Amino acid sequence: MSSAARPPAPADRRFLTGLIGAPIAHSASPAMHERAAEALGAHCHYQLIEVAGAGREELRRLLDGVRRLGFAGVNVTFPYKEAVVSLLDELSPGARAIGAVNTVVVRDGRLIGYNTDTTGFARAIAELIRDPAQSRVAVIGAGGVGKAIAFALVQTGVGKIRIFDTDRAKADQLAAQLKSQGEARAADSVEDAMSGATGVVNGSPVGMLPNRGTPIPDTLLHKDLWVADAVYTPLWTPLLNAAKAEGAEVMTGRELAIYQAADAFELFTGLKPSAIEMGNAFDAVMAKRYAEVNAA
Repeated sequence: MSSAARPPAPADRRFLTGLIGAPIAHSASPAMHERAAEALGAHCHYQLIEVAGAGREELRRLLDGVRRLGFAGVNVTFPYKEAVVSLLDELSPGARAIGAVNTVVVRDGRLIGYNTDTTGFARAIAELIRDPAQSRVAVIGAGGVGKAIAFALVQTGVGKIRIFDTDRAKADQLAAQLKSQGEARAADSVEDAMSGATGVVNGSPVGMLPNRGTPIPDTLLHKDLWVADAVYTPLWTPLLNAAKAEGAEVMTGRELAIYQAADAFELFTGLKPSAIEMGNAFDAVMAKRYAEVNAA
């Protein structure tokens, strides 16, 4: 990421960054980014910008504010990762291919879009995919996060990808985007996507609080499957709890959250953060949250 990031001047050690999306009050991003800066002897203020139901013009105004108010950049989350794409001045090759952006960097007055969900997930999933060429992975959800996950899987060399979304057109479009890079197709159902799968990733918001649903029926889970969830609120989603009960190897949304944040921080600041420090900050947020839930 270093070659793409803006190298800071010696005195350029204070950064204003943030997050646009809704709902985001639960986000661990402020703690991670601010801790990373502190560990480097810098200062970062990470502002949550929660706006629900924003249309194109409102998003444009928000981004103009980011451009004008001294932000180094902002992250973008649900439901705006695809909506912001056409409002930016430039896209990285990866973001352009995916059609979704989760990181917007302000550079010389221009807004440049990146997708660190893809780079972050590729780092996070490496330990689960031991034989990529022989892997067959189901991706549930073809929105902004699902797209990033599918592209990350292709980049790691996964042999077959099956994509299911309740909006079939989205799944078809994502499969078409991936066709030149690997074997991917849209699935007719969750059952179809899971047939013969060695692993599955939930890239949908199903299971994110206050939702307590699961995107995959428990009957489709088994011990010879690995299961990953991009959701981290809660950290242990109903899907992951059910998969663990069946003996499946599981990965929470922790690693994706940390690695995508680390890559975004480097793009914003030009400084390479400690993933360990960001992980400690993430864990502290989760510990406090669960303590409050248990005390209630």
